[in-house]
Amino acid sequence: MTDDANAPWLIVGLGNPGPEYAGNRHNIGFMVVDLLAERIGGKFKRAQKAQAQVVEGRLGPVGPANRRVVLAKPMSYMNLSGGPVTALRDFYKVPTAHVLAIHDELDIDYATLRLKLGGGDNGHNGLKSMTKSMGPDYHRVRCGIGRPPGRMQVADFVLKDFSSTERKELDWFVDRSADAVECLVTEGLERAQSAYNA
Repeated sequence: MTDDANAPWLIVGLGNPGPEYAGNRHNIGFMVVDLLAERIGGKFKRAQKAQAQVVEGRLGPVGPANRRVVLAKPMSYMNLSGGPVTALRDFYKVPTAHVLAIHDELDIDYATLRLKLGGGDNGHNGLKSMTKSMGPDYHRVRCGIGRPPGRMQVADFVLKDFSSTERKELDWFVDRSADAVECLVTEGLERAQSAYNA
């Protein structure tokens, strides 16, 4: 463990603000942090130093694995997420390795998870913005949404709500994603990867 072992975690759900985007595939990050906020009994409020909504609390079992966390939803729109996330990281004195982004991932089948540290942005505008602001060395929980059908454009696909078929599994998927986040933060990346990476 590093000296940062007791530092808080900044858990960022990526998405777009506003009710018209709430059910979009692109907003699965928001859905997961909303559930995590529910689990810790917190309500999102406007951040003092950043264009974001935050909840502060503790995640995990009582004892040494219990972690101080800041859950965040940038309110800047997806492609400008880096500014608010970096401002929150600096305000809460979070090491970059304790920043965790939850986001939709086109190259993974629907309802499948992959967890990792660092790497490229794979064309994801939220990650691109975060990496530009703070470098690539943050954790990611990649929530698979699959590729668009037929000739549908990627931008149209991610900004559409989940299909009725997908919605049958959505609650389970969001719940499992939240479990994966909790496992990563309290037990470490390797343990979380072996439990949740499909």
